[in-house]
Amino acid sequence: MTTRAPRRDAVENRAGILDAARITLSSDPHASVDVIARSAGLSRRTLYGHFDDRDALIRELISSGAQRFNAIAASVDDPDSRIALARLAARLWQEAAHVQVAAALALDEAHVEHTAAALAPLRRTVAELARRGQDDGSFRTDLAAPTLARLIEEMARTVVSRTDAASTGAANLAVRTVLSIAGLSWREADELLAAHPDIVAADADQEAHA
Repeated sequence: MTTRAPRRDAVENRAGILDAARITLSSDPHASVDVIARSAGLSRRTLYGHFDDRDALIRELISSGAQRFNAIAASVDDPDSRIALARLAARLWQEAAHVQVAAALALDEAHVEHTAAALAPLRRTVAELARRGQDDGSFRTDLAAPTLARLIEEMARTVVSRTDAASTGAANLAVRTVLSIAGLSWREADELLAAHPDIVAADADQEAHA
């Protein structure tokens, strides 16, 4: 028995709903299904033909965003664990800043289990970086690697949910915060970022045009 591929209009409608949800939720995190459907130019009935309820729509947003975050994690391959962690934090921040409200929804307690499962590859990367940094003496060793990785995750969660993505220096702050949790002093973070200005280059460009 063959599985019939979704009709083109159905695929386009689903993509339109997700795009509309991202845009709508960025201005109103509590936007209803009706509002999202109108933003997509579709009826409430059509939206429910793709998603059972609002939570299902948000879970899909989380899953699609997680795929992008996981791809970023897979792309960071610096041998120096400090640089790898800084670059990972900067790239994740730049991605999250574009969809900060959706990212904050993903980190909400109501969706934390789904988010954790969707971001499993990213979380493995952070755990591996924590272990590698401890093994080579770059990161603090007063905490077990899994605990350190969890603290890095929690701090990143706080920064995403509480920092204004449009503010100048936001990416720089995100990177420095993560490095601080990993055990680097502010002077060590200064030296690292000065030696590798490309890590927060996008943030520097934003400041220059502010």
